Amino acid sequence: MSKMFADCPICNAHQSMEVTTKTEIIPYFGEIMESTLLCSECGYKHADTICIDQKEPVKYTLLVGKDNLNARVVKSQSTTITIPEIGLKVEPGPQSQGYVSNVEGVLKRFEKAVKTALSWAEEDHVKQNAVQILEDIERVKNGQKKVTLVLEDPFGHSIVMDDAAVRSELTVEEIKNLKTGFATFENEELEINEDDESKPS
Repeated sequence: MSKMFADCPICNAHQSMEVTTKTEIIPYFGEIMESTLLCSECGYKHADTICIDQKEPVKYTLLVGKDNLNARVVKSQSTTITIPEIGLKVEPGPQSQGYVSNVEGVLKRFEKAVKTALSWAEEDHVKQNAVQILEDIERVKNGQKKVTLVLEDPFGHSIVMDDAAVRSELTVEEIKNLKTGFATFENEELEINEDDESKPS
């Protein structure tokens, strides 16, 4: 663990920001670095976790049905997740964090994000679109609809652990097209920030 002091970028107090960093080995993710910033003057606090190990860019594709909702999903902070059949896509934001869950857990995260976006929506057609997406997610969870789950990770830390999952390398063009910032529905009628999603327990 290392510790240093710096000027606070929020209140500009001199050497009031304590910066602590440490590294450790985490299953699936390899070596990570955790950093914490805390200002003794204004109380500003920020924590971040970064994967240090870099692997080959990877893409996982899984046809999701009732039988593989429990398939393990390891999602790193650099991963883009897409379910094209229902127009869902989440891209990593500045506060994006990795998590270990399963397919159903990923669907529930999408569900929560859509409900949040629905609460912000004002136009009727946007609300109808969100309601339709929620219905589609519920149908997938109940085994009434099959969709494709796609994980794209330019740093290669993500995994879909299922015999039916197809692993492939990302092309240079695919890597160039991967974005960071906002999680959006592909029709762009609703927009949500992944940073607002709850962290894994």
